[in-house]
Amino acid sequence: MDRRKNGSKHHLAVDAGGVPLAATLTGANRHDVTQLLPLVDAIPPVRGKAGAPLRKPGSVMGDRAYDSDGHRMRLSARAIATEIARRSTPHGSGLGVFRWFVEQALALLHQFKRLRVRDDRDDDVHEAFMTIACAMICWRRLHS
Repeated sequence: MDRRKNGSKHHLAVDAGGVPLAATLTGANRHDVTQLLPLVDAIPPVRGKAGAPLRKPGSVMGDRAYDSDGHRMRLSARAIATEIARRSTPHGSGLGVFRWFVEQALALLHQFKRLRVRDDRDDDVHEAFMTIACAMICWRRLHS
């Protein structure tokens, strides 16, 4: 791991249709697995049906960067199923069909030049623009 790596990394949780639910910002030198649980905790309650709002996802899918037995156990303790690709296994798990929605949402997020090329020194400003970009992606997804 390069501790002096410049830049930032965007972590995104989306629903099955590619609508962003939560986004976090970290330094580029942070590993992805450290953001799995904070990203799941950042998902707001989902309303729509009668009754109490849904507060947790039914399952979490991720690529090999999020593979950790400790995190799998913590998610299963919360009654959240995991479909995370394992490291050191051959490719072809079939998760790429679902992972495409996340990759497309990240590509849409990085179409905003302010997020693709980071000029802001302050994290709060960059997170604000990331929130605006996620809101615009949601609006485009839900009104098309």
